Amino acid sequence: MSDSADSRYQAWERNEEIRLFRDYLKIPSVHPDVDYDGCVEFLRRQAASLDLPVKVIEVNPKKPVVIISWEGTDPAATSIILNSHMDVVPVYPERWTYPPFSAHMDAEGRIYARGSQDMKCVGMQFLAVVRALKRDGVRLKRTLHVMFVPDEETGGVLGMKDFVTTDHFKALNCGFAIDEGLASENEVFKLFYGERLRRSMFLVSSELSTTHIWRFAEVFFYISGTPGHGSLLLEGTAGEKARKLLDRLYDFRSSEAKKLEDNPELTIGDTTIVNLTMMEGGVQSNVVPPELMICTDIRVAPTEDIDQFEAQIARWCEESGGGIRADFGVKDPVVGVTKLDSSNPFWGPFKAALDELGLKIKPQIMPGATDVRFIREQGIPAVGFSPMNNTPVLLHDHDEFLQADTYLKGIEIYRKIVVGVANV
Repeated sequence: MSDSADSRYQAWERNEEIRLFRDYLKIPSVHPDVDYDGCVEFLRRQAASLDLPVKVIEVNPKKPVVIISWEGTDPAATSIILNSHMDVVPVYPERWTYPPFSAHMDAEGRIYARGSQDMKCVGMQFLAVVRALKRDGVRLKRTLHVMFVPDEETGGVLGMKDFVTTDHFKALNCGFAIDEGLASENEVFKLFYGERLRRSMFLVSSELSTTHIWRFAEVFFYISGTPGHGSLLLEGTAGEKARKLLDRLYDFRSSEAKKLEDNPELTIGDTTIVNLTMMEGGVQSNVVPPELMICTDIRVAPTEDIDQFEAQIARWCEESGGGIRADFGVKDPVVGVTKLDSSNPFWGPFKAALDELGLKIKPQIMPGATDVRFIREQGIPAVGFSPMNNTPVLLHDHDEFLQADTYLKGIEIYRKIVVGVANV
């Protein structure tokens, strides 16, 4: 390592914000069976160091919501929520170059840890903004609530989804919220103003009970057909129906992919995604089974007419040979996107902050699902934005990392944004 490289590395090592970020990453708040105690105690210490009040609310047992609040000069004004989740997805340690909860920083400043991009970085950057503003004697008009929630990675059902229905959430008097986005591999930052609908459904034969448990957008097709010996040319087998159904699903998938090819202005969030994820069935190689199960992951674009889409699913089941009953389960409610125009008083200052910093953004629909959808469902404008450009997208991947300078630059970006929206 050259002298200049060594000097840069030592500067990262000495930086308080980098140290705190790495300390947070070392807490293994990993699924399944997450233990949030380490995160809660760490965040209590951060609140104490900032001389700010902290609340820990358990809407569900062992599912804490941590809220660190900084009162504004006009406490009656609606507040700003800066949200992040504490949980991270499972890891395969043998596939990592460094232990996934070591927060190892290499010579290039890449900090390796599960949660470095998704999304412990954002939560700690929000606290870093508060720390910097307090240090500089800045006061904001609106109250900030820096919020850390559980179980986002498993759908938020026991975390944010239940929390937004409580009096605790209503008391926050939220007017605008910022949550996670995604890294960008080029200089243009991604800004998310809406999310695709998830549709969880069972498609079942009359012979098979619907006892499967689903999460996110899993769609189970239980397909019944003619059983018999494998040496026969039977009509109406489950396999034949499954093939016809998959043809229709994948023809639709191809048409959505073509939309992206034909229009460079679209992003993946503007399309409805269909992917085959599981197949089950059969008991023996020479026995044609009476039923098969196919599971797909379907994420419905917000521009798609959901009633028409569900009717189309039903038609595909019938066209595939019948014997398939569509029984829709949990559905995301249809939630409007956040307006990025003058009707949203927070958008102007948000965009002005980015313009002042000379940053390029691309507003788009989030391809996945985040906790911010539950806030939007309450009629509150909210965006997803993680200030990570020129960074490989590694959420949920092996060797997830975030470069130290990118992290520190993100604090500066968030500071400009927070000052803007909190003084509306």
